[in-house]
Amino acid sequence: MSALFQPLTLRSLTLKNRIFVSPMCQYSSVDGFANDWHLVHLGSRAVGGAGLIICEAAAVSPEGRISPDDLGIWQDAHIGFLQRITAFIDAQGSVAGIQLAHAGRKASTYSPWKGRGAVPASAGGWPVVGPGPQPFDTSYPQPQALTLDGIRQVVDDFRAAARRARQAGFRVVELHAAHGYLLHQFLSPLSNTRTDAYGGSFDNRTRLLREVVAATREVWPAELPLLLRLSATDWTEGGWTADDSVRLCAQLGKLGVDFIDCSTGGNVPQASIPVGPGYQVAFAERIRREAGLPSGAVGMITSPAQAEAIVASGQADAVLLAREFLREPYFPLLAAQELGEEMPWPVQYERGRPR
Repeated sequence: MSALFQPLTLRSLTLKNRIFVSPMCQYSSVDGFANDWHLVHLGSRAVGGAGLIICEAAAVSPEGRISPDDLGIWQDAHIGFLQRITAFIDAQGSVAGIQLAHAGRKASTYSPWKGRGAVPASAGGWPVVGPGPQPFDTSYPQPQALTLDGIRQVVDDFRAAARRARQAGFRVVELHAAHGYLLHQFLSPLSNTRTDAYGGSFDNRTRLLREVVAATREVWPAELPLLLRLSATDWTEGGWTADDSVRLCAQLGKLGVDFIDCSTGGNVPQASIPVGPGYQVAFAERIRREAGLPSGAVGMITSPAQAEAIVASGQADAVLLAREFLREPYFPLLAAQELGEEMPWPVQYERGRPR
């Protein structure tokens, strides 16, 4: 059997293959609500045979949105339409997951096709927070440093969002600690210059994330897996490093994290990132080997042969595809065909199956 099409079990949940849909912001919500666009976008990837479909970053609070158009899970009213999406994904034999996020100092910015930088209050923008007062760059909002009460509220918001995620029918939660958003901002000395219990030392800078993991595990069922997306390096001198990531992941495994979705970068605009096919795979391999946690590789994985090689060689336990899934929603079905695997097609599509 192809390594890519072997089931993967995390806690009591077994995923039918190791091709995952990476969370991709659609910037198509109003007041945080999912809608028909999200149903079709995510549902079509379930029809395409993905083992796990991770819904885009869902803000745990209104001020945690990246843009005014972000998906949200900060109120019970958001649950209803999400239930419709998870029910459809489940019916196709895939597993529905959701990424919980807070944008921190990268909040209150325009959706990509609407502009760049800070959204003014007159256009629906809002005050943003971060570890300190340093903005991401000069075009981004000026953040206010989170108080200790504010930090406790962030932890509570993640806990409440995880509870709603389960009520909505999701069977996987992923915490977003990558790409320069709030949890990543606290990890990196480039963005965290605090001098209190949440800044300075490694233990202090990782404290917020550890508290969020613990709070999430309080309400997330013990039989279901908890994933974490992590930027394994800032790609910048003096920033968060791969060594830091290995050390942190070893701790997070003991707190109940089951899988590391391994990305990089996003915390500082001047980072020099060597983008190319599979450029982040080595980080997933190192975390898997040295921290003892299953990992997923993401970033410019575009072909069945490439994905198969990553999993078969033990570099990662799964691959997460984003842009390739935008181009080809049925990637797993076509990959199975290319790799000589027998994978059932939806009966409605059977007559279009390559022979």
